[in-house]
Amino acid sequence: MPPLALLIVSDAAKIPLSMLVVFVSAKVMAELFERIGQPGLVGEILAGVAIGPSVLGWMAPNEFLSALSELGAMFLLFRVGLEVKSSELLKLGGTAMVVACSGVVVPFIMGWGILTLWGASLPAAVFVGAAMVATSVGITAQVLSAKKLLHLVSSKIILAAAVIDDVLGLLVLAVVSSFAKGKVDLVALAVTGVLAAGFTIVVAKWGTRTMDRIVPHGEKLHVGEAQFAMAISFMFGLSLLAVYTGVAAIVGAFLAGMALAESTGPRVRDLSHGVSELLIPFFLVGIGLNVDLRAFSDAGTILLAALILAAAVVSKFIGCGLGAWPMGRTEAFRVGVGMIPRGEVGMVVAQMGLGMGIIQQNVYSVVVFMSVATTIIAPPLLKIAFKDAIKPGQPEVEEFRLG
Repeated sequence: MPPLALLIVSDAAKIPLSMLVVFVSAKVMAELFERIGQPGLVGEILAGVAIGPSVLGWMAPNEFLSALSELGAMFLLFRVGLEVKSSELLKLGGTAMVVACSGVVVPFIMGWGILTLWGASLPAAVFVGAAMVATSVGITAQVLSAKKLLHLVSSKIILAAAVIDDVLGLLVLAVVSSFAKGKVDLVALAVTGVLAAGFTIVVAKWGTRTMDRIVPHGEKLHVGEAQFAMAISFMFGLSLLAVYTGVAAIVGAFLAGMALAESTGPRVRDLSHGVSELLIPFFLVGIGLNVDLRAFSDAGTILLAALILAAAVVSKFIGCGLGAWPMGRTEAFRVGVGMIPRGEVGMVVAQMGLGMGIIQQNVYSVVVFMSVATTIIAPPLLKIAFKDAIKPGQPEVEEFRLG
């Protein structure tokens, strides 16, 4: 069945139709899942699977939906950043670094090892290992923010480690790509690493101080919602700089929110929340749209997918959990669970490997399945990990709602 948008003759109808189908299906599935006591965001991801090419065929990934998905992720991390003080995050930098490093090494080795034993080529095995490295903190951040748990030490370690993880993942991907091309440019890798790390450190350390001096002047502007306009401009600017320095745009958005956390009022937070409510469903549905269930008609592919998924969960849980072990068993458990989701990061790496002809279609489907499955698994595990921190009497139905 062709995508639903293609059934409409008028080009002008494609955009509102796509937004209607994606947004409504996401919210309907979220409501259903919350009514049965499950995280609503899982329902939104599965809504993407349901309306995607391999089930109903109403929607297919396209440039427009991808843009909305990326915007949704940016606003989600920006909103989370607004609730985090950079001074508190920097205090945990040492522990976060250990967590991030161990959370990169263990998954890479396990992914590489499984594909090697499976009989895949060395470049293919290396690419799968790289796809298992980077954490997509969007889902974890959403859950922690919704439950007002961002003030906990384990939550701050997860966020700080995820930012460091993104820089390390960038370097791993750069090395893997160079290796696949048969040439490793050490100078280029060093420059990329220094730029990415330097950008992150400078914004985290001095961003708040800078914005404390700039934001109050927004009151003198005559444009409507001046502070919000300044905040969003800053978010887009840092996101762009993040991309140019080699890290993900969502890291720039998170750092922008963190820099503004102590200088913006509740009005900026309320407006950011409203935009997030609109865009985040596109981010979640976009993850599900990339799942191709038809690739799992082969028993061998199903077995490989199960092995990779198990390795993806265990490797992050053990690697990151051990890194946080000095903080205590409870904190280590929470950090290990919080770093499990791969989300869109693993898909990007897999797409690169497929485009370069290094991995086959079935391996690509396995990596995409792993990315989506770890994203779906994380919220229920987070519920267990943070159950002692959740306030008694809080309604279960609101536990995983946005905001």
